This record gives sequence, C-alpha cells and structure tokens, in this order.
Amino acid sequence: MSGISTAKTGRFIGETGASIKSIVKIAMTGRGSLGKRRRNYIEMPGNNKQLFILGNGPSLRQNIENDLSFLQSHDSLAVNFAANAPEFGLIRPKFYLLADPHFFRNSSDPNVERLIGNLNNIGWEMTLFVPLSAKIQRGVFSSPMLKVATFPFVAVEGWKWLENMAFNRAMGMPRPRNVLIPSIMVGAWLGYQEIYLLGADHSWLKTLDVTEDNRVVSVQPHFYKEDEREEKRIRTDYVGRRLHEVLESMQIAFRSYHRIRQWADRQCIKIYNATPGSMIDAFERKAIN
Repeated sequence: MSGISTAKTGRFIGETGASIKSIVKIAMTGRGSLGKRRRNYIEMPGNNKQLFILGNGPSLRQNIENDLSFLQSHDSLAVNFAANAPEFGLIRPKFYLLADPHFFRNSSDPNVERLIGNLNNIGWEMTLFVPLSAKIQRGVFSSPMLKVATFPFVAVEGWKWLENMAFNRAMGMPRPRNVLIPSIMVGAWLGYQEIYLLGADHSWLKTLDVTEDNRVVSVQPHFYKEDEREEKRIRTDYVGRRLHEVLESMQIAFRSYHRIRQWADRQCIKIYNATPGSMIDAFERKAIN
C-alpha cells in the first residue's frame, strides 16, 4: 500500500508542477486571434464541416495524382514548405500553417524566402496561421489575398480539467512536437466536425539510422523532392543528437495524438487518418473515397 501511495503522491506532485508551468505559459503567451473568436468559431467553416489536413509525407503524391479534383472541392490546410511544390497552386488550400521556429528566425534561408514569395503570389483567398509568439513582421506577407491569423503554440499539461479547459478555449494544446499537432487543433478550433489526415506517413522509424561514427541520421521523405540546401539543413539538425533523444521526441508526438483523440471524442469531433501506411495509431482509419 505504501508503494501505491508513494506513486500517487509522486504523480500528483508531477501533475501539479506541470499545471503551474502551463498556467504561467498561458498567461505569458495569450490566446491569439483564434482564442478571441472562440465563442462563435462553429460558424466559421460555413456549411462545409470537413477539413483535409495535408501533411507533406510521400503518400500525398498519390492523393495529388488520383484525388486532385476531390481536394480542390474541399477545404484543406497545407503546412511547412508545401507552397514551394509545383502542385500547390493546383490544390489551392483554404488554410496554411507554419509552426517551426526556423520559418521565423532564418529569413536568409533561400527556401524560406521562396516560400514567402510563393505565399505572396497566391491567386485565391487563404488564411495563414502562425504562432502568436512568432517573431515575424506581418509586412512580410503583402498579398491582399493572404490573411494572417495567430494561434497559441503552447503545450498544456497537468491536471486533466486544466488541459480540457485550455483546449476548449483555444489557449493551448497537447505538446506540439510537430506541425500536424497544431494543425489538427486549429482545424478543431475553426469548427470542423470531421478532420482527415493525408500525407501523415510518420514513417520516421524507417528512416532512422546510426552511422559507424555514432551519428544519428534521419532524412524524412516528402511528396516533393527536397533541394540540396534543405537536405543539408535537415541533416545538420541531427548533429549532436543522441538516439534516445530522437526516439523520445517521436514518443512525445505519438502520445500527443492520443491526447488529441481523447479531447476530440469529448467534443464529438471525428479525426480520421486517411494516410495509407501511416504509423499514427491514435485515429480511426478511413479512406477519403
């Protein structure tokens, strides 16, 4: 019994510490433009209650080749460097989301410069979501077709009631290890009742390797071909990282998906994984056709 009591006490102390840290982060970050509109967010999508989130995994190539007209007729959200792909102008997503600090700290990166240029040259109305805390000049995005909105890129952990309250009010999310996590939460906050994940292969374990000099290597393929500069940057990101650190990072992402699933079920929001061969095990599988 003493062992059980000790475990419960330790868990309570851990949750309390995480909760206090989360409250401080929420207070310091704020709620962003999404949080301010939270009360009437259900009206935002109109009659279309389905959102298709386009991850950049290699399987999205199949969707572009086989389901392009379908994607063009439904609301979609693209992420990261998707705007640099030739097919971006064909899909014409309604939303776009950037989360990685690299986009806001490295304006000298030619790929980031090209991304900003492509976003400024869109020929349709689109909303770009960036973290509320992102250090970026709004003037960088000059297109009258592009509306910039913010979201709270804040990890909220601790007491379950605190987590649910933060998620409900668009004040935070499960630990946002990658761009797909805030994309799902933003889609839910916008009021979509069905969210489909495409290009969410998450085949990280298959691309992971350790060289003979103990360097961790992982180059994750996308539906488009990376140029040499971006491949070099990705490889550089892993310099000095140990295997257990990389695996722990992956574990955090997969755990966050299960937390999203718990919350979404309470909100009667359906999240479907429509990516063939995806390693995400939190969401029900469902093909888009």
